[in-house]
Amino acid sequence: MNSFRNLLTRAQEQKLHALDAWHRALENCSLRMDCPDAYHEELLRQADEMDRQGIIDWEEWRDLRTKGDEAYLRAVAGEDYHGR
Repeated sequence: MNSFRNLLTRAQEQKLHALDAWHRALENCSLRMDCPDAYHEELLRQADEMDRQGIIDWEEWRDLRTKGDEAYLRAVAGEDYHGR
């Protein structure tokens, strides 16, 4: 793992960590099942914060928000309860 140290710029590393956190939130099954509204708000909040900090560009922001909206719609439709 140390062989990859310093291969990324600070900005790339920050983006990688931010996107990782967003994807972990996307996969948070317990929040998604317990409170789809809070789940959706968290996905949108993280995307907006990445945009505010200049970590992602407009297209990436739009794509994350779209994925967040789609995940929310699947959650309220009961996908976790009915299977895929």
